[in-house]
Amino acid sequence: MATDKNCKVCFCATNSVFKTLTVEENSFLETEKSCSEYKRGDIIYREGSRINGVFCIFSGILKIYKTGSDGKEQIVAFAKQGDITGYRSVLSNEPACTTSEVIEDAHICFIPAAMIFHLVKSNGNFALALMQLTCKELNQANSYIKDIAQKTVRERLAEALLMLEENFGIDDEGYLNIILTREELANIVGTATESVIRLLSEFKSEKTILFSGKKIKLVNKTFLQKLSKSFN
Repeated sequence: MATDKNCKVCFCATNSVFKTLTVEENSFLETEKSCSEYKRGDIIYREGSRINGVFCIFSGILKIYKTGSDGKEQIVAFAKQGDITGYRSVLSNEPACTTSEVIEDAHICFIPAAMIFHLVKSNGNFALALMQLTCKELNQANSYIKDIAQKTVRERLAEALLMLEENFGIDDEGYLNIILTREELANIVGTATESVIRLLSEFKSEKTILFSGKKIKLVNKTFLQKLSKSFN
């Protein structure tokens, strides 16, 4: 279903790369984009497909993942309000290297590739913001490779829980503002679902986390920080 979403509302509330746009460019963007509603489980694009534009999230959450030869997902990133996805494939003119799937009902705006290239050429600040975003994602990928090689599954799970709180915040009761299945948590950490279930049970027994259904609260973040070694 098509739905109109005001870019200014989204960009003012986030650190979107589109914050660099002038008033005129923002107005032009409003006329070029198209917005739609998506439900949990909807695929925005698949790994290996051709993308002829970028997707900007107005609301909701997406998981970005790669699929191994065994069919197992490896979640490499999430996208929330103000984030864009698919832009690397557009800029490199290559097939999508990941799959993007909705995990929380979303409103997403599609921006044609021609618009992105126009902004890159005409707005130096926008081009720089895209470069900085690319460098940030590359650094995250390098960190993940190091973690897989050097950290235990327990340490990686602790780091993943801290990352989720940092990126999505907590609700009024202190629980993470994102609900993931145990399989999705395993797909972040890079391990078997059974291992994540066992480790979460250990964290609960150690009074490090609390559960309310699928919701998770980080009770002892100092312990998780020391365990993850991410703050050393």
